[in-house]
Amino acid sequence: MSFKLNEICLSGYKSIGQEEHININDNVTVLIGTNGVGKSNLISFFHMLGFAVTKSLQQYVAEHGFANSFLHYGTKRTQSMSAKLIFSDDKSKNEYFFRLSYAAGDTLIYTEEVLKFLSAGQMKPFVLTMDVGQKESQLQDAKSPGKPHSKTIAVFYSLLMGCKYFQFHDTSLSARIRNTGYIGDSKYLRSDAGNLAAFLYGLKTRPQGLPYYNRIIRYIQQCFPQFGDFVMQPTIQNDQYINLDWKEKDSDYIMGAHQLSDGTLRFMALTALLLQPQDTLPPIIVLDEPELGLHPTAVEMLAGFIKRASENAQIIIATQSPRLVDEFPANDIIVVDRDPITKSSSFSNLDDNKLHEWLKNYTTSELWDKNVIGGRP
Repeated sequence: MSFKLNEICLSGYKSIGQEEHININDNVTVLIGTNGVGKSNLISFFHMLGFAVTKSLQQYVAEHGFANSFLHYGTKRTQSMSAKLIFSDDKSKNEYFFRLSYAAGDTLIYTEEVLKFLSAGQMKPFVLTMDVGQKESQLQDAKSPGKPHSKTIAVFYSLLMGCKYFQFHDTSLSARIRNTGYIGDSKYLRSDAGNLAAFLYGLKTRPQGLPYYNRIIRYIQQCFPQFGDFVMQPTIQNDQYINLDWKEKDSDYIMGAHQLSDGTLRFMALTALLLQPQDTLPPIIVLDEPELGLHPTAVEMLAGFIKRASENAQIIIATQSPRLVDEFPANDIIVVDRDPITKSSSFSNLDDNKLHEWLKNYTTSELWDKNVIGGRP
């Protein structure tokens, strides 16, 4: 991956009222902080971004509480939110800025959408300004061949589409991950891992994907010793659908996803996400509390998966796990707090050099627990 996400600037979005400039590391960025300070709000921004880029903003806003739930302390206090994402490589810098404002019907509309492209050596960026008053982003349509500046817009569209949000919390009996899915839905893992069976089937049945499938199985077996393999075959009732069926070692008895614990199912999804082939790995992976329900040994293994995936992707995670935090250097960590005056989330990058003396005697999680670095009630 050549382009890296360097910085996110947010204001007016949920708990992030005052403008925050959030630096993103090239490999791993770990968000820590007490409950309710805004870690998950930053993570949820990427979820919203994915819908917005694909012209589904209005659907997302309607399904998540309408405009009043997105603007800092509601529409009576905040009339708009803004975001800027900065991507760069050795040759150029790309900035995507948009502003969403409150509109009739308790919804949000685009009142600004601006693209800036600056090549190395240039003094002034090339600026593209989209029309205002739109309900949806214009990037998807504007990148069509033959339209003005379509190639430049296509680059921005690709960068934003590369920011993939994942949360595997829903492992209830009605969750998609536990139920039958379309076997052809195997190109990429969905944000809730609802197509995990189809995704794994796609890996196993492609020659270039089989080594990765086998590696995923080996790691699942390390965490779940009695696990043998998945039963990767279409359902008897309809060969266009597949279940997440599996067998124990030395057994031919087939069991279903409903016979897996929540933690085991989440670990399977995380393993598939982070150990998939490089050519299908999203450039930017955003994960909300991936340690939920995992055994401490599984959390340690998860840290290894994250480090491995970060060789080819940027990983952004929000966590409450001291064990996971201690797997990463202080420079990878952002402490999220709440400013009592502005009642807004604040984001502070830790610095290994400033904490050098402390880290001689304490782990990062111990400094977190002692409130040396913040992130505590």
